[in-house]
Amino acid sequence: MDSGRVSTEYPFLTFPPSGDLLTVPVLLALAKAHGRLGELKGAANGLPNQGILIDTLLLQEALASSEIENIVTTQDKAFQADLSVGDATVEGREVARYRVAMRRGYEKWKDNGFISENMLIDMYRVLKQRDDGYRMGAGTILRNEQTGETVYEPPQSQNDIIAYMRQLEQVINDSDPCNNLDPLIKMALIHHKFESIHPFPDGNGRVGRMLNVLYLVHCGLLESPILYLSRAINRTKPDYYRLLQAVREEGVWEEWVVYMLNAVAETAYSTVQLIINIKALMMQMKHRMRTELPKLYSQDLLNNLFRYPYTRIELLEKDLPYTRQTARKYLEILSESGFVSKVSAGRNNYYINHALVALFINMTPASTSDSQEISTD
Repeated sequence: MDSGRVSTEYPFLTFPPSGDLLTVPVLLALAKAHGRLGELKGAANGLPNQGILIDTLLLQEALASSEIENIVTTQDKAFQADLSVGDATVEGREVARYRVAMRRGYEKWKDNGFISENMLIDMYRVLKQRDDGYRMGAGTILRNEQTGETVYEPPQSQNDIIAYMRQLEQVINDSDPCNNLDPLIKMALIHHKFESIHPFPDGNGRVGRMLNVLYLVHCGLLESPILYLSRAINRTKPDYYRLLQAVREEGVWEEWVVYMLNAVAETAYSTVQLIINIKALMMQMKHRMRTELPKLYSQDLLNNLFRYPYTRIELLEKDLPYTRQTARKYLEILSESGFVSKVSAGRNNYYINHALVALFINMTPASTSDSQEISTD
């Protein structure tokens, strides 16, 4: 088959889909999502350094997105893996790689100004530590994990996968592919299309959720990838899989689009609340450091302690104009004064901003006992 043409076997992969997407429920959800995103953009601009949100929220997104695929670890193990300290678990390392993959995609987008197939392939390779790309050969099917029943068979031919992904790349980067369709609605359609193409041997769910946030940045709805979208999806995981499949089987787009818009609104709101709490905590620590450790205090040091909830001497040495000896001395003083907690892991020490970590733990969605209906990873 010519890789420039696609099979007609998957009508839900055409773009834009047939039917009216601008229904009353969609428009109401759309207005709410846009309002919440605007609030988030404004709140983020009030932080002294958006790197605080990028570094910390990407790890929260990694935890939640991985948990959707039943890759479950703790905050502590994920941070340890990110710092390469302690007894890093397989799950912890995979979660840490998610953040690296997301950062890779974001940096490539900043360099190129568009979202490409090669960018997604590169993110997949970082995430899975593999050097291949799109699936080759037939045999991939998605099953109900409880019954073993085949639920969905994605495109099998690599030529079809290539053709669909080229079409998707054009949709993502075309500013007017379908009569000025709102970018949030487009995000919902793009996500469904990517998950249904299922282009990679593994990691499709996580790459697809990275694509959601990168697309919002690409459209200018976010200035950086700080939307913790997987939190809402994880909380409503059965609905997520049910609605993905309902579109494939029945062409029911409205409920899927409303679901994704509500997820954007919910996580934007919760991220605003997190930012408010972070700013309050930073102000509290700032006043305390100025009072108790006036010779040590600097705004750059404070920012660093909030950018890296788990930190090491090397991070202070890298980001601040400190020698290694000074960085070690400052972290020891901060530990002795109760601003951070020192943890020894073999020959390595790391330091935890427990007050900040507590904010993220309270944000983390509780694990649900609901079984995953469809494996999309």
